[in-house]
Amino acid sequence: MPIRRILAAVIATAALAGLGLTGAATAATAQGAPSYVTPSQCREGGGEPRIDLPGNPCVGGTYDGQAVD
Repeated sequence: MPIRRILAAVIATAALAGLGLTGAATAATAQGAPSYVTPSQCREGGGEPRIDLPGNPCVGGTYDGQAVD
């Protein structure tokens, strides 16, 4: 009987640890950068909004490559 209790405790601990890791990974990806920036944010970050290029990217600075809206 003690072996069953130990085995059950090990399985329960592993399952809870797995759920905790999944939650941490989800939280890390949810805090990503916004999908677009404003022209003023692009300039404040040291970039130049290039609305004349395909995709309207912010070129240079912190938001380099982000779409300008």
